[in-house]
Amino acid sequence: MTNEEFNKKYQSYLKEGYYGLSIDLPELTKELDILFQEFIQHEGFSYSQIKLKFGYGRFYCEGLPAELINKTEDIITVFCNK
Repeated sequence: MTNEEFNKKYQSYLKEGYYGLSIDLPELTKELDILFQEFIQHEGFSYSQIKLKFGYGRFYCEGLPAELINKTEDIITVFCNK
């Protein structure tokens, strides 16, 4: 799955005016797709950006506990720095 396909799949959770997932790594996108199956179960979940910033993963969202956000950012960082 490409990042564009990912954003289209989760478009109803993507905040208006934001680009969503900007990293096009199929292995990462597959992992995020698995995680998002859990995330969308959280009431009020939405996301705006998933990107790499200064070599570290960033996951901007609402409706998730901090530990899930941190875990997701760690996964992004690992996949992007292989």
